[in-house]
Amino acid sequence: MKKVGIVMGSDSDLPIIKKATDMLKSLDIPFEVHVYSAHRTPEQARDFSANARKNGFGVIIAAAGMAAHLAGAVAANTTLPVIGLPCKGPVLDGMDALLATVQMPTGIPVATVAINGGANAALLAAQILAVEDKELAEKLDAKRVSDANAVLEKDANILEKL
Repeated sequence: MKKVGIVMGSDSDLPIIKKATDMLKSLDIPFEVHVYSAHRTPEQARDFSANARKNGFGVIIAAAGMAAHLAGAVAANTTLPVIGLPCKGPVLDGMDALLATVQMPTGIPVATVAINGGANAALLAAQILAVEDKELAEKLDAKRVSDANAVLEKDANILEKL
């Protein structure tokens, strides 16, 4: 199975990344996590991205707040799918990161999930990998059924209480 690469612009993004890594672990998907900044360590971010395919990665999640150029910088250096994960910052509640992540120029796409959407970033990465991995696709199908059953159980509990 291909790995998921996860890069974050700062270790302050770790709580959001933890949601992604927990989800990947639950699906038995291998991953690596690194701290690379599009602005402070551009060479390392570029090298990671440019070599990701040959290093066994199938998709990259790039998490950053504020200016949030990391996903774009990563995508500029690979043709692997890149998922931008905008992180809430101290000034504009993550809207700055969301807009910086989603507004990519033609030719350099970045899929973007919700602000602080670490779990969904991992699920999207899993869905991308599952295109070529039947076992992973089956795990995702089972998760959907389990999630639906959990909602229906909550529905039944509410009806009993009322």
